[in-house]
Amino acid sequence: MDNLMDRPWFLRITALALAIILFFSVQAEEDKKTGSTIGDSQDVLRDVPVEVFYDNENLVVTGVPKTVNMSIDGPANLVQTTKLLKDFTLKVDLRSLELGRHTVKIQAENLSEKLDVRLDPATVDVVIEEKISKSFPVEPEFNERLLAEGFNAVRKEVEPSMIQVTGAKSVIESISFVKVSATGEQGIDKSFEQKARVRVLDRDLNKLNVIIEPEDVTVKVEVKENSKEVPIVLREKGVPGENIVIDSVFSEMKTVTLYGPQKTLESIGEIRVDVDVSKVKESGTVELNVPKPKGVSKLSEDKVKVNIRVTTMNGEDPPPDVSMEPTEEDVTKEFKNIPVAVKGLDEKFSSSFLKPTEGVVDVTVTAKEEVINSLDVSDFDISVDASGTNEEGEHSYPLSVVAPDDIAWKISEDEVTLEIKLA
Repeated sequence: MDNLMDRPWFLRITALALAIILFFSVQAEEDKKTGSTIGDSQDVLRDVPVEVFYDNENLVVTGVPKTVNMSIDGPANLVQTTKLLKDFTLKVDLRSLELGRHTVKIQAENLSEKLDVRLDPATVDVVIEEKISKSFPVEPEFNERLLAEGFNAVRKEVEPSMIQVTGAKSVIESISFVKVSATGEQGIDKSFEQKARVRVLDRDLNKLNVIIEPEDVTVKVEVKENSKEVPIVLREKGVPGENIVIDSVFSEMKTVTLYGPQKTLESIGEIRVDVDVSKVKESGTVELNVPKPKGVSKLSEDKVKVNIRVTTMNGEDPPPDVSMEPTEEDVTKEFKNIPVAVKGLDEKFSSSFLKPTEGVVDVTVTAKEEVINSLDVSDFDISVDASGTNEEGEHSYPLSVVAPDDIAWKISEDEVTLEIKLA
């Protein structure tokens, strides 16, 4: 029998067997090396969402963070798969807990048992409270420094004026302010409205975590120019012409409204209109300009109609005067101490006379003797209209005289001065 070692086919089989043994030895060594490093793979997943399970219809939970950081340690292929797929869940289950404070553990679900997991934080302190809803009025706010000079925010409204706030009972009970702010650019001079977000605050003006319904409301701001109503005082100027007696000067328009800066308006108590009687020839109506005081932007009326009543005397019958001697047909008589009535003054004010101090005037009447003899002080209604007065201080008012038609009269004072005070 030939020696097997000398045959070629035997040598080939032996070489193949040795190669196979060497391959598997090397592969086993590689697998051993790889297996020794898998357990050292580690990674950190940041801002992983946390789900909370509780009765959100009736309860409010505080203290659970929205996200946590999670460290995972284990086989490299599992660490990498977990990081990429993120098919696990972090949760806090509070459904079995009662109202109050609790320390609970954040649970991880759907993670391989071969992974070592650490959460930061691993436990949380939570508060479970009753959820309640309550209605609150909304207070509008507006910075009036945004207004143009001379303008004022006369009214601020919110629509709807009430909103519903839902949250934890302790939070709802801590609500001190429910506000909404309107804003705009500098120099606002017109009324406006805008949508704005409601703010719910505690007494320290901290914003509270609550549900607001509706979150946005409409704020309406009514803007008007500052105004003030003052009386019109008519003052006679000049000397009437020959044979002309001015019986009365009056106007149906008693007041005028001024517009402008508040400080300017506060300094104005009346508007005086001069009536030049030197050119008056007969009774009638004249239209005069109402002077605009310095600093006032505009007036409600820039003209006033003034009624002038006169008596024209011929050469034989000169105008009546207390120093004149009566004619055979006409006689002159002076009615003294006729009281002046103050009409139209607001009940919150009281008045006292400064001029004349006693609050009485004298009226000189010229008429036929039988008419004079029939007259009495009660036939004269002398008054001032103080209806436009809205502040304390000294005020002058023109006199209004109601007297019988068939006489000529002359009054001792054209106007009176009153001191107005709060009653």
